[in-house]
Amino acid sequence: MESRNNNERRERLVVLGGGESGTGAAILGKAKGMDVFLSDRGTLSAQYKEELEREGISYEEGVHTPELILNATLVVKSPGIPPTAPIVKALAERGTPILSEIEFAGRYTDAKMVCITGSNGKTTTTLLTYHILKSAGLNVGLAGNVGRSMARQVAHEQHDVYVIELSSFQLENMYDFKADIAVIMNITPDHLDRYDHKMENYTAAKFRILQNQTSEDYFIYWNDDPVIKAQLQALQSEAKRMPFSEYYEEDSASYVEDGIIRFITPREVWDIPRDRLSLPGLHNLYNSMAAGLSASILDIKKDKIRKALMDFEAVEHRLEYVATVKGVRYINDSKATNVNSTWYALESMTGATVLILGGTDKGNDYSEIEDLVKEKVKAIVCMGKDNSKILTYFEGKTPIIADTHSIEEALQKCAELSEEGDTVLLSPCCASFDLFKSYEDRGRQFKTLVKNMSEAESAK
Repeated sequence: MESRNNNERRERLVVLGGGESGTGAAILGKAKGMDVFLSDRGTLSAQYKEELEREGISYEEGVHTPELILNATLVVKSPGIPPTAPIVKALAERGTPILSEIEFAGRYTDAKMVCITGSNGKTTTTLLTYHILKSAGLNVGLAGNVGRSMARQVAHEQHDVYVIELSSFQLENMYDFKADIAVIMNITPDHLDRYDHKMENYTAAKFRILQNQTSEDYFIYWNDDPVIKAQLQALQSEAKRMPFSEYYEEDSASYVEDGIIRFITPREVWDIPRDRLSLPGLHNLYNSMAAGLSASILDIKKDKIRKALMDFEAVEHRLEYVATVKGVRYINDSKATNVNSTWYALESMTGATVLILGGTDKGNDYSEIEDLVKEKVKAIVCMGKDNSKILTYFEGKTPIIADTHSIEEALQKCAELSEEGDTVLLSPCCASFDLFKSYEDRGRQFKTLVKNMSEAESAK
């Protein structure tokens, strides 16, 4: 904000982290007349450096210089920087306000907020909700973990609604922000290393999505999630609750009956045949229910919601069909970086499956998928630098288990172990950072190699 007189010092905004969210926050701060400085301990991409220079925003990379940071009156922190980082602790000790980019951006817009979190399914639900609203003609922005920085959009555009995917990391530094519609898809163990290995800390971070909601707002959630149910018993919230479930339950706002998905909202009751959804599987049923309820609350006509639920295209790296090679279907589910994601993937498999597991283990408990592995998996192919935990756990629980240490070796082994009618499923349960830059990199390498296999077969 601009000074009201020459003696009043401008607010000094320091942005920690120079990715999409950090650069967007810096641009918004500059647009609001703040003295902005961006600091990234890593290397800034050429795209963001060029943008910062064009905007006249000072920055540093490869270091956090205390003298340039600790004089901040306000800090926007990248969600990837933990609260235990020395520079963050030093700022906290000084009492400097530390915000997430979404909290910061929310101060400068009166748009409606549809906010979605959960351990699994939040990206698909976010994109599906955005697709419905966009298809219905709303002026809608996509932000958070997907899309462009919300702060960047607030600085240069004007949207009536934002659909925002929120991680627990982002929610940690949100205080005054309010969701008009808050969605929690599910809560299962993930990122526990960030939360002192305490599930209650992780759960509390997720439930920050409900803070500041009033009786005019809505809370949509999976009714059969035991963690959500337990937390709700101890929670005081004025928001209208709209739970969804696979089967009819007394208070469900959406459920399936005789193959028909029913939606019961304050404004109308409507339905859609389950087999008309564009996305298959139980997890996508839940994603579609949450998105459909959100759209209904925003007064989107039921015919437009139905059409959008039927023509939405799947998210990259989430149960993404790649190709069929020698009668074997190859599915890219690289986004499955925890056990619960892989459970949903296996639940949707209809034939014999060769499952690729492995990567950076985050303290996984593989017992959650053990029954599905016994029922549906003919072979596990481990793909990681160190596969010992998976090899030990699943020994004797599946007919074949193979140890590989590259994606090329893993796919070669899958081709040997599969036969016509089988599915090769990359659903690793683990983070990707042992062999790959990201789960996107892992998925794209998988797709490239499978497509090469397909082209080689076609050329014969």
